[in-house]
Amino acid sequence: MNLSLAAPSAFRGNLLVPLSRCTSCFKLDLRFQHSDGFRHSRCRRSLFKLIRDPRRRGIACSVTEPDNGSDEKEKEADKNGETPRVEDSSEQSIPPPVDAEQLNEFSDENKGQSDVQNMDDSNEVASGSPLPGVKPQKLDEAIKIPKETIEILKNQVFGFDTFFVTSQDPYEGGVLFKGNLRGQAAKSYDKISKRLKDKFGDEYKLFLLVNPEDDKPVAVVVPRTTLQPETTAVPEWFAAGSFGLITVFTLLLRNVPALQSDLLSTFDNLNLLKDGLPGALVTALILGVHELGHFLAAKDTGVKLGVPYFVPSWQIGSFGAITRIRNIVPNREDLLKVAAAGPIAGYALGLLLLLLGFVLPPSDGIGVVVDASVFHESFLAGGIAKLLLGNVLKEGTAISINPLVIWAWAGLLINAINSIPAGELDGGRISFALWGRKASLRFTGVSIALLGVSSLLNDVAFYWVVLIFFLQRGPIAPLSEEITDPGEKYVAIGVTVLLLGLLVCLPYPFPFTEETITSF
Repeated sequence: MNLSLAAPSAFRGNLLVPLSRCTSCFKLDLRFQHSDGFRHSRCRRSLFKLIRDPRRRGIACSVTEPDNGSDEKEKEADKNGETPRVEDSSEQSIPPPVDAEQLNEFSDENKGQSDVQNMDDSNEVASGSPLPGVKPQKLDEAIKIPKETIEILKNQVFGFDTFFVTSQDPYEGGVLFKGNLRGQAAKSYDKISKRLKDKFGDEYKLFLLVNPEDDKPVAVVVPRTTLQPETTAVPEWFAAGSFGLITVFTLLLRNVPALQSDLLSTFDNLNLLKDGLPGALVTALILGVHELGHFLAAKDTGVKLGVPYFVPSWQIGSFGAITRIRNIVPNREDLLKVAAAGPIAGYALGLLLLLLGFVLPPSDGIGVVVDASVFHESFLAGGIAKLLLGNVLKEGTAISINPLVIWAWAGLLINAINSIPAGELDGGRISFALWGRKASLRFTGVSIALLGVSSLLNDVAFYWVVLIFFLQRGPIAPLSEEITDPGEKYVAIGVTVLLLGLLVCLPYPFPFTEETITSF
């Protein structure tokens, strides 16, 4: 009787085959065939002697393999057309049988080796990768995770108490593990990270993320050498300084109405720029406090920020600053702290200066004369103006206000624009921290679409949608652990920032006079 089994040629051992009945002992001539999951040079013919074991409900199989001498005899007999005589092995000592548990362990080990071999043969990134922001790169074999390390990760770093691995896929130079998360994500991440560091030091980086394909937790382990920050051709400080100087010029220009109608005349009337200095300082102060809030929160959470790039604008002086995050943010709550700290600081100072502008009379007794309808452009500014000015604010009537109102309003508008929930803006990072990556991508798409429609009527919206699309579209770089939601206190802060942005940007729809309300 011939049976074909997938097993290595060098196999020697004993098997226990559980059977309900055993009526006789018989010999099996097994020819082992090559299996993709094992590496071997030759496959030999072996003899199985199945002997009933009265102490167990099973059959003990004694396995032997002919030596080289018997191989030669076998070849000779094959040439002569004879069947070689097989010596009875019943006289040999029978080793103790191997039970079913050992057989299962042997099978599991072979299966694991086969899985690792298949992983090694595939260099493609798994589809639906949960690590956006990490650009694909051609990796040398030297920085790919070895098969032995993968086994240690599966059996010793992960575990039943943290993350039970069920399958794995290649990811760049690392591995994406799918499985079942046990307990709280933050605690499990800390345990896995500690074990990973104990085994391999700082050689590998762990991410605990949400798979965008099925919204289930996944763990990704990659060599840290694949996470090196990108370098720029131009030094960062030089580019930031150049943008800063241009922004100073546009802030001054924006506060000199005489030069805004003819920009080319600015170079012939540079002395007029000094008239825009007070307004430029107030707006720059709000921008500076905004960035200071980011850096203070980043220092508290261990997040490293790059040099801020101030974006110039001849409409409102500046579009704010683009600040890169230079390292991996630990979790969504830390990202929320850093992202919301800037707008909160900017809004606080801007609102204080706006209120002072409405309360304090102009220093020259005249101030800035504007039409009352200008306050319809912002729900927040219009509501405060109606509350503080009362019946003085009438439709179609010119009103004299302290220029501090206009300067503070510009600072609030810049904060509001940065609070749009899109891409890598402060608002985009806040929405990501509040509701996760998938929701953040949806907010980005909706925001860009709405800005695109608004750009048909407003040139500021047009330039801002271009800026987001080309510079701040994202995606946001992966966090170390993206599963745990932020605390309720920080959720309230994030939602407040988004609401304030809406209140500043949305128009004030109600009329300013009672007569209009009655006739309406």
